[in-house]
Amino acid sequence: MSNLEAVGRYFARDRFAATSGIELVELRPGYAKARMEVEPRHLNSVGIVQGGAIFTLADFAFAVACNTAGQVTVAVNMNLSCLKATRDGTLVAEATEVSRSRRISTCTVRVVDAEGRPVALFQGTAYVKDEPFPPPDASAESFSNSSATSSQK
Repeated sequence: MSNLEAVGRYFARDRFAATSGIELVELRPGYAKARMEVEPRHLNSVGIVQGGAIFTLADFAFAVACNTAGQVTVAVNMNLSCLKATRDGTLVAEATEVSRSRRISTCTVRVVDAEGRPVALFQGTAYVKDEPFPPPDASAESFSNSSATSSQK
């Protein structure tokens, strides 16, 4: 299995993304695309997609993109600018690593609606660790049901 395949399999098991309705649809070195079908649970009190839902989508794409180089990379700073309100349809986040040094990865993420209109722009900076990614212990067991009791493990 290639490293990119391993990264894709690793992030396909991301519980928070899954419960948020986010799906990884494409990845390559320094790039990831994820999508989210807008559902009623993503809407705020005025009926538009809540900023946290957009942030979660962008953050997921960012995490995948900056971890494709084979080293654990963890976020240290992120910001999101909302450009257009949306109420329904599909949102797509495309993350591109624009710079990578020995210790810092910088990515931009463009979130668009189904018609390709910009909804948000995200920038993330991540710290590159000396650990391999995916981690060697990233077996299916490490993603077991978190509600299991210690006696069941």
